[in-house]
Amino acid sequence: MPGSPAPDGVAADTGPGVDGAETEPVTVAGLLLRRVGDDRPGLAYEDQRVSWAEVLDAAAARAALLAERLRGGPRHVAVLLDNVPEYHLWLAACALAGAVVVGANPTHRGPDLARDLGHTRCQLLVTDSAHRPLVDGMKMGEALGRVDERNRHVLVVDSEPYRAALASHTGAPVPDVSGVAESSLGHLIFTSGTSGAPKACRCTQGRLARIGVIVAQMFGLGADDVCLVSMPLFHSNALMAGWGPAVAAGATVALPSGGRFSASGFLPDVRRHGATYFNYVGKPLSYILATEERPDDADNPMRTVFGNEGSEADVSRFAARFRCTVVDSYGSTEGGAVVSRTPDTPPGALGRGPDGTMVVDPDTGVECPSARFDDRGRLVNAEEATGELVSTSGGGGFEGYWDNDEAEQARLRNGWYWTGDLAYRDEQGFVYFAGRAGDWLRVDGENFAAAPVSRILERHPAVRLAVVYAVPDPAVGDQVMAALELHDGDSFDPEEFVAFLAAQPDLGTKWPPRFIRLCKQLPMTATAKVLVRDLQREAWHGDDPIFWTPQGRAGEQYRPLEEADVAALDAAVDASRR
Repeated sequence: MPGSPAPDGVAADTGPGVDGAETEPVTVAGLLLRRVGDDRPGLAYEDQRVSWAEVLDAAAARAALLAERLRGGPRHVAVLLDNVPEYHLWLAACALAGAVVVGANPTHRGPDLARDLGHTRCQLLVTDSAHRPLVDGMKMGEALGRVDERNRHVLVVDSEPYRAALASHTGAPVPDVSGVAESSLGHLIFTSGTSGAPKACRCTQGRLARIGVIVAQMFGLGADDVCLVSMPLFHSNALMAGWGPAVAAGATVALPSGGRFSASGFLPDVRRHGATYFNYVGKPLSYILATEERPDDADNPMRTVFGNEGSEADVSRFAARFRCTVVDSYGSTEGGAVVSRTPDTPPGALGRGPDGTMVVDPDTGVECPSARFDDRGRLVNAEEATGELVSTSGGGGFEGYWDNDEAEQARLRNGWYWTGDLAYRDEQGFVYFAGRAGDWLRVDGENFAAAPVSRILERHPAVRLAVVYAVPDPAVGDQVMAALELHDGDSFDPEEFVAFLAAQPDLGTKWPPRFIRLCKQLPMTATAKVLVRDLQREAWHGDDPIFWTPQGRAGEQYRPLEEADVAALDAAVDASRR
């Protein structure tokens, strides 16, 4: 599932707000101007607490420095930082200056990072001494050029030259924002790149502002709230479900200790800052739940948690353990399709889509039949019911990709918006997520999606996280492989696991994994999404323990994969020229 639970997946961000109310024309710059002179807290980080008025004064100084350093061409500013106060201040500065923030992913390295910033034509880079080694000596496209000590287009925020440059702009007035419109580009946000090269998604000031207003209204956020923004600020989730709503509500933006999400640091940060709201994407709920449970966990100010990709079990356990409301939704960085959770949404479903939301066969464009379940809850027509989730309304909030017409056209085909997500829909119209478009498996002539199998494996009490993917079958089609991350202190019992699989009423006959890989920690992006392509590429290779069923028969006992087995598998695949 894509990574931003923006209200593209809860309420349309192109007009109607919550309960159908129209949202007035608004920009991020306009929302920030409401905070001028506001003495209520606008930033909390470790032991610091800064008012909104001070945030705006600091942003104005940075906007003046930005204006001094930028030259002609796209006003694109790359920010390569953890979630530290300077990131918050530069987000505000760029919005007020009408500049574009390009969130640089610090997990990218070498050519990938250079490509990101060169492709988006960044001409100013804001970083710190911890991240500076990632770019030293690197040619970052025409605008930034080669990064070295003399490059005045690189600002190192914890350096003396930066502090001196900023001091010369202390007291600068808040910029005139009359030239900033809803249509002004505000952010270039890279997609997660879990299944291909990241694309830079365009997000205007109007779109981010509307999303912020809607989320703030949805959850009743106000100036007395504290929004803990732990997800990386270069990602759409942090902007659309964390930072933007806090700005819209005039709430405090609280940043995680050390600038990064920490499962063990979550509850201490909540209590330190009095956080009432938290946003997430990917697996943070799982990691927080894996920390030692204490009798006073529910003694905290958290009221609302909003995100996506949390498992059904994790959502329920998290809400009970920390005594808060958890809303797990569907959304994407691109914002082209809508699925809204309703009170009657059945377990495992995302919710319902509005008129024009369909599940279609990507090859024929024909709507797939409704999903049918047997009396044990097993999906009995997975192959015919699973297709790609599309919006026939033409894309909703999707504003395109930066300089990537091919990818944009792939999203908008025949006047429809194609999400790249697999799904199926029941007779009541409830949509179920089935994985990414590349997550199909074909086993013994049967097609099925990976996500429903992963959800079943995560029911096992020892399994913290599971991901299912295809590896080659030397004969034809695929074999099922699952990578499991177990809870601390748990181990894999092959005999017990076979019994567990046999007891799952909704596990299709072709679904049990032939290979089980035990990972100490699954490979993740910076936004806690599993890098399936890395696992798929390694297949049965790697240092992790791997178990398998040599004959691949249902109910067969798992045994360790030995070096001779690996050699035989490789030879069989080579012989089949796959």
